[in-house]
Amino acid sequence: MRATRDISDRRDLDVLLRRFYGAAFGDPLIGPFFTEIAGTDLEVHLPRIADFWERALFRTAEYGRDAFAPHAALHEARPLTAAHFGRWVQLWHASVDGLHQGPRAERAKEQGERIALALLRRLAGPGAATGGAGGGFVPLAALELRSVA
Repeated sequence: MRATRDISDRRDLDVLLRRFYGAAFGDPLIGPFFTEIAGTDLEVHLPRIADFWERALFRTAEYGRDAFAPHAALHEARPLTAAHFGRWVQLWHASVDGLHQGPRAERAKEQGERIALALLRRLAGPGAATGGAGGGFVPLAALELRSVA
């Protein structure tokens, strides 16, 4: 059953982000970037990333960090490709869709896509392949996400 309520506050973001990161940490394609390479501590990361999304969706939080630097460090350790960012987008969309529906939920998905493409282009160069037969973004319809939260 699809959720019908929009993202309305920080609590919604916390639940959404826990669901997303639960899926991302366990994903065989992108999980190692979080768990092995970055060694992400979710309890430390969650308030920071919630600030980012609260700022993006509600304009009510401060976020003054450099979002590019950690991705650049990951890319140095193991190159991030369109397939990695595509999987991130898949999991993000599925997490949002599993919990919310409405204008903010749509904006969160659109923003996630823009961020993924911008990071990919900045890391791999403006001519980076972003889809198609070269292992790029995987269609969202190919994803089945089990409930994590």
